[in-house]
Amino acid sequence: MRVAMLLLLIPVALSSAEPGMPGPKYTASGRLTRPEGWREWMFAGANLGMGYTEGQEKPRMNYHNIYLQREAYAYFLKNRKFPDKTMMVMEVFARGTKESINRQGSFEAAPLGIEVALKDEKRFPEKWAYFNFIGEGGKPMADSAPFRKDACWNCHNQHGAADNVFVQFYPVLREALP
Repeated sequence: MRVAMLLLLIPVALSSAEPGMPGPKYTASGRLTRPEGWREWMFAGANLGMGYTEGQEKPRMNYHNIYLQREAYAYFLKNRKFPDKTMMVMEVFARGTKESINRQGSFEAAPLGIEVALKDEKRFPEKWAYFNFIGEGGKPMADSAPFRKDACWNCHNQHGAADNVFVQFYPVLREALP
């Protein structure tokens, strides 16, 4: 009996994320729940006011900090791709200027919320899906459905330097590329 149970569990263990890696959680209706503890994950990089579409209105000058699980980072360094269940959290901050003693330059001011890129090979036919946890009026959302495929996935697939991710913009990931 124990051997039979062990044999049943082997495929589950082999298909799961890296050992110890915090994985995604879903509601009963299949919506991704807001990840927790991402500020303790690997900091991949930051940007200010990036926009990806030519001719669009000028992008907001928000700061974005990108985090991913430490285990996903270690796996990427070895394999040049991300393991299943990788979550990349983009924490968005308003751009602050001329507050307190600051008279030039800018800094991360009010937090606006997070967006998440998630690799879940069984749940999403394209492997990756993208989520917004910034609710109306900036209120954090507890859970989220993925964006439509044409909202994020197509661009990430076409322009991501590795495994649907814009690795080219994140120094600690970019260094792992050949």
